[in-house]
Amino acid sequence: MNNGSIDLIIRGGSIISPSSTFEGDVAVSGEKIAAVAAPGVLPPAPSEIDAKGRYVLPGAIDSHVHFREPGYDYKENWETGTAAAACGGTTTVFEMPNTNPPTGTLEALRLKQERAAAQAHVDYGIYGLLDEDNIDSLEDLIAAGVSGFKCFMGNTFGDLPAPSDGAMLEGFEILARHGYRCTVHAENPSIMARRQERMEKAGRTDPLAHLAARPEICAVEAVGRAVAFAEWTGARLHIAHKSSKDALYILKDAKSRGVDVTVETCPHYLLMTTEDMKVKGGLLRVNPPIREPGHGEALWAALHDGTIDMIATDHAPHQPEEKAAENIWQCDCGFPGVETQMPVMLTQVNEGRLTINHYVKLSAHAPAHAWGCYPNKGVIQAGSDADIVIADLGRGRVIDNKDLHSKSKITAWHGFETSASVDCTLVRGRVVVSEGELVGEAGWGKPVKQQMPTPAPNNTEKTMTAIVEPPRF
Repeated sequence: MNNGSIDLIIRGGSIISPSSTFEGDVAVSGEKIAAVAAPGVLPPAPSEIDAKGRYVLPGAIDSHVHFREPGYDYKENWETGTAAAACGGTTTVFEMPNTNPPTGTLEALRLKQERAAAQAHVDYGIYGLLDEDNIDSLEDLIAAGVSGFKCFMGNTFGDLPAPSDGAMLEGFEILARHGYRCTVHAENPSIMARRQERMEKAGRTDPLAHLAARPEICAVEAVGRAVAFAEWTGARLHIAHKSSKDALYILKDAKSRGVDVTVETCPHYLLMTTEDMKVKGGLLRVNPPIREPGHGEALWAALHDGTIDMIATDHAPHQPEEKAAENIWQCDCGFPGVETQMPVMLTQVNEGRLTINHYVKLSAHAPAHAWGCYPNKGVIQAGSDADIVIADLGRGRVIDNKDLHSKSKITAWHGFETSASVDCTLVRGRVVVSEGELVGEAGWGKPVKQQMPTPAPNNTEKTMTAIVEPPRF
């Protein structure tokens, strides 16, 4: 190795992988990791960071964020959302399509790509939308650079209607042929709409009415349906924001049969319950809802047995007044989370609920594999992108709304005392956060480079493409 090519060395930190922890140095050349070595082996470099006593982690990959731009820029934009990500130790984000316009056409995708390229502090992928009316556009969106697709089986912000089963199946057939993963918001819309309508007519406006409108059967039915479609077509499937213990058995069984399904949960589902909802009210209105005590414990168990693969945040910013209505139906759903995820979860490491190695697997390694970014992302090794976080597990802070880099200065984590902090974040070799402060420039982030495994479609002779042509005898 030519030391003249080394730009930066991170020295003396505890370097973390899913399977090991060791003290060492990391050399960075340009945008890549040049070497990982034992302490003192590498000669001096033009720039050095002393990480002694701290942990050196691969940057988190958040497979589920909403940056609201275009259309709802007053809630969040690409600059503020990715600034929040960087300050929270997240170096790659995958952004959802329920903007205005929704990212279901080439024109909408190109608009979002332009905004992201100009503003992003971290690397990013952009989801395309799979809905009733854009099936014929899916291949064009793939060719234009989407990183995956989102199918809203249940309603959420933006009020995008759920596609029919026929459209969803046809969409899965197309994605299976190309090997792209589809994330689903797995809730049954008709059950939810009927229950909410009845409760509104009866005058229920309390916070727990939101939960009552979305019982666990909504997820059980929708997860089962999505898994069936994925298994039939060979499409790669991702279950977003798993919130309940129910349907975990479906996912565990599907994985045992070899169905390519990955699953995420979020910190608020692991650590909050309806008891918090009674106190925080509409601030905790999220889709799917925060549930009763007992669900979090089951989700923790699923993280440990591999049924749940990764941590995401469902970062969903709104203005404070949009979360403050006494009538739960008038509170927008969601709150920001990309900046708080790593400190909150590393606090759980300190409390013994998971190891730091397991955390790295959940936050970086697993999503990199699921979204075709590994080994460019998700690991600290020579040749990988220098997406690196230096974290201090001996120094925390109290999360405060006013400190958030998001435009949304309101979070359910306000007042939560962490025991860990993000000190430094590098994105492709550039320091974008130093001593906890944003120092990077907007526009440094780039689209992620993906290489998904070879597609393995099933039942190709029975797809919509196959059956519209008459058989030849």
